Amino acid sequence: MLEEIKRTAAFIKEHTGDFAPEVGIVLGTGLGGFADGIETLYTLEYKNIPGFPVSTVEGHKGRLIFGRVAGRKVVAMQGRFHYYEGYTMQQVTFPIRVMQQLGIRYLFVSNASGGINTSFRVGDLMVITDHINLMPNPLIGRNIAELGPRFPDMHNCYDKELIAAATRIAEEEGIKLQYGVYVGGTGPTFETQAEYRYFKAIGGDAAGMSTVPEVIVARHMSIPVFGVSVITNCGLSDEVGDHEDVQRQGKKAGVKMEQLFKRMIENLK
Repeated sequence: MLEEIKRTAAFIKEHTGDFAPEVGIVLGTGLGGFADGIETLYTLEYKNIPGFPVSTVEGHKGRLIFGRVAGRKVVAMQGRFHYYEGYTMQQVTFPIRVMQQLGIRYLFVSNASGGINTSFRVGDLMVITDHINLMPNPLIGRNIAELGPRFPDMHNCYDKELIAAATRIAEEEGIKLQYGVYVGGTGPTFETQAEYRYFKAIGGDAAGMSTVPEVIVARHMSIPVFGVSVITNCGLSDEVGDHEDVQRQGKKAGVKMEQLFKRMIENLK
């Protein structure tokens, strides 16, 4: 796998003039609008990148965008891959491995999720402080020592300094933040009421179908991570969710997330 990662990174470098991004960004369902604010220098469609899967989910455009945000070099995934699409966990997390080879020093992740915490409301931004993984672990299989250790520590998956910076910036910008634990499940079914009650009982504050595999792989490679969930529905209510509504709510709340991400990237060390 390492050879394939390096081949893909080399292909990208050939097409981006050895552009070396500092920050990798993964944009979730309905949150692709952040890409519009990037000072774009290069764009590569997933279908044209060797080794990349192709996003099959509505709301995920399927391209890598290279450019600048607040003067900092970034690479953004406008659309991610999910286990429920039929990809292996190695395929789901392959882009994060490639980003590391391109030189990223930070990873920012976002997603649309269902609120479990009863104090949350639709449109809230939840800073992810920890996660519970209910998916197959992407590190199962032979370990590649060049990428990271066999038994990586998952304490403080979500960087405390970045969380503190988000808190400070949100206060300055008047952005309300929630904080909580993200539960990552396989999907593609939205959760049952019993599953939401179970997630709440084990300590979850929001639930979704992504993010955790990418974070595990990033931490395996010692990349600091900052994550935000946009609460697009309240899972313990009687409301019936659908993907179109998730996209609508994600786009509305995404404006606040974009503002937060931009200021945070601007203030990175």
